[in-house]
Amino acid sequence: MKFLVLSVGLIGVLASAGALAQTASAEAGQAKSAICASCHGIDGNSVTPEWPSLAGQHESYIVRQLEAYRSGERQDAGMQNFAALLSEEDMHDIAAYFSSQTPRPKGADPALVSLGQEIYRGGVPDRAIPACIACHGPTGSGNPLAAYPRLGSQHAPYTLATLRAYGSGTRRSDGEAQTMRNVAEHLLEDEMRAVASYIQGLR
Repeated sequence: MKFLVLSVGLIGVLASAGALAQTASAEAGQAKSAICASCHGIDGNSVTPEWPSLAGQHESYIVRQLEAYRSGERQDAGMQNFAALLSEEDMHDIAAYFSSQTPRPKGADPALVSLGQEIYRGGVPDRAIPACIACHGPTGSGNPLAAYPRLGSQHAPYTLATLRAYGSGTRRSDGEAQTMRNVAEHLLEDEMRAVASYIQGLR
């Protein structure tokens, strides 16, 4: 009986989330995202490479990260304060707007392409590090159904900082499987730099 109650409750939560996603308004999100523009750009293409571009990112992933900031699962004083002010509807609207924008293509450092491509496409078998392509796809487009984010055209400095954070365990928003933490903790600094640069050049 307890299992039935929990199952019904979970179905209700998922249904509510699905309803919000279906009714999300990119137009409303554009107005609500005005405060985001100073860091992430008016159209989600950030000018400062230390701040992530959100243009073209999956709506579900953006919402998930905002929820992680609001709960404290993901740490950043500015983002936590901002997320605390948002309703679920706000999150979905903002995410719908940014996901509808087009990422600006960027280039990779030619000196790092070979190593970055090798890791992205083939991993590091000697250390049981899986290929990035398995989850994030050949062009870095990710998989929204599996909650794997879009990586293509993301700023290399931001991706590098993210890999370092996962590697040190200071970022924990990769779920119970700890997939990114398990990968990043075994990557060397030069490997992180190379794969971050390669990802920046994906489109």
